[in-house]
Amino acid sequence: MARIILFDGVCNLCNSSVQFIIKRDQLAKFQFASLQSEIGQKLLRKYDYNQDLNSFILIEDEKIYIKSSAALRVCMNLNGLWKYLSIFRIIPPSIRDYIYEIIAKNRYKWFGKQETCMIPTPEMKQRFLE
Repeated sequence: MARIILFDGVCNLCNSSVQFIIKRDQLAKFQFASLQSEIGQKLLRKYDYNQDLNSFILIEDEKIYIKSSAALRVCMNLNGLWKYLSIFRIIPPSIRDYIYEIIAKNRYKWFGKQETCMIPTPEMKQRFLE
């Protein structure tokens, strides 16, 4: 089952989130690509997703999940207690996504921005799509 996470490659919060996921995804269920990359853009076109790129995107079983729904689906697949965060799926998506959007709109101001996309370490490289 293919699970691909698309993330903002210049966002410090997003890059930290990817590293967080990799450390807790010991079975390597997830692969990654930045939204800005050629493969990221190709996947967005494939799934006809051309909305604002202020979103964390999960592609799982040929279906696209965005914002809080994507984040909670990822949590379900992580090792440790993180999977229990999926309980928040009982909260209506409109409420979850409202909070998500506040963080997304302020992520550069609060967490900073890099000039270029993250370059994965050699150990992480096989998890990233090219």
